Amino acid sequence: MFFSRKRQSAEGMWIVAGLGNPGRSYQHTRHNIGFEALEQLAGEMGVRVNRHQFSSLTGRGELSGAPVLLMMPLTLMNLSGRAVQEAANYYRVPPQRVIVLCDDINLAPGSMRIRDKGSAGGHNGLKDIISRLGSDRFYRVRIGAGGMKGEGGSMAEHVLSIPSAADRRAIESRYPDAAKAVELIVAGELQRAQSLFNH
Repeated sequence: MFFSRKRQSAEGMWIVAGLGNPGRSYQHTRHNIGFEALEQLAGEMGVRVNRHQFSSLTGRGELSGAPVLLMMPLTLMNLSGRAVQEAANYYRVPPQRVIVLCDDINLAPGSMRIRDKGSAGGHNGLKDIISRLGSDRFYRVRIGAGGMKGEGGSMAEHVLSIPSAADRRAIESRYPDAAKAVELIVAGELQRAQSLFNH
């Protein structure tokens, strides 16, 4: 991966959105896996995600020869689509050039699933993006956060909880894979990304 310091055109722009909730109280929770995965990608690209626009923190870089907007919506998870829609409208990016990094409580910690379309699967951030874009035909890189164990507690409490040390190690081990998956998707190599990382 590399970051081009030349002035970049928005033509052929891709949007990569990492989902999470802003604020210290949400740091390291299961629902902020998307933020953390995006930070991994930004670090590998040498991009600082610190510009306030589109109801997000954003940064511009390049992957596989294409301009890429990295964004971390500051809208809270359930309104993530508003931020993505703002950026997509501004740059005239179709859903097919949007990639979303997010958690998935239906997957074991550290598992990954890469898809180019599909339902929200109970994820409210994805649900809002589908609603705002008017399409489910965007890429999603989902990293397992682990489901609820035992009885008691709500799903909302679970996704806002901090994983155990073992679960966190498993989750964080997949961030480099998620970054590479994004690069392959932008390069038009979805099937290779799925073959390498869907496990």
